[in-house]
Amino acid sequence: MNKIKKGDIVVRKSYGKDILFIVKNILCPNKNPIAILKGLVDRIEADSSIEDLEIAEKEVVNKKLEKLNEEMKNKIVETTKNENSDYKIGIVSPNTRNKEKIITGKILHLDGDKKYSEKSYYYYKKLGLNAIVKNIPEYRQPRVVYHLLQTYKPDILVITRS
Repeated sequence: MNKIKKGDIVVRKSYGKDILFIVKNILCPNKNPIAILKGLVDRIEADSSIEDLEIAEKEVVNKKLEKLNEEMKNKIVETTKNENSDYKIGIVSPNTRNKEKIITGKILHLDGDKKYSEKSYYYYKKLGLNAIVKNIPEYRQPRVVYHLLQTYKPDILVITRS
């Protein structure tokens, strides 16, 4: 058995190895160690005894990440090219036909997690949405949200927390 350490990608045996986690920290490393886990793909935090963890196989990790990327790519294509939809998501251009309804609202997204901020920004851009994504720790969000609303004047506000 490999020794589990901070930064490893692991699965929990007791949950059927259903979610990939990154080990954020290990508490009490000498006596009944507990790992603090953060989802690699899923937005989840958990803890687990070290005995319940297993290092994920690289092939499993790669397949999961490829599957996620493929699913997101399909959703993006489906959303932006759905001919049967009454609404089109995109940016108004001179070639826009009058019969199409265009959603062009400005999005302000505050996220306490840097990884997910970057991921959200990437997908907003892939969808061609007008989004401003700010990585702001959760404890600071209430103090800065009013100023950001005044500064950016968004149509949509998204606040996500860990």
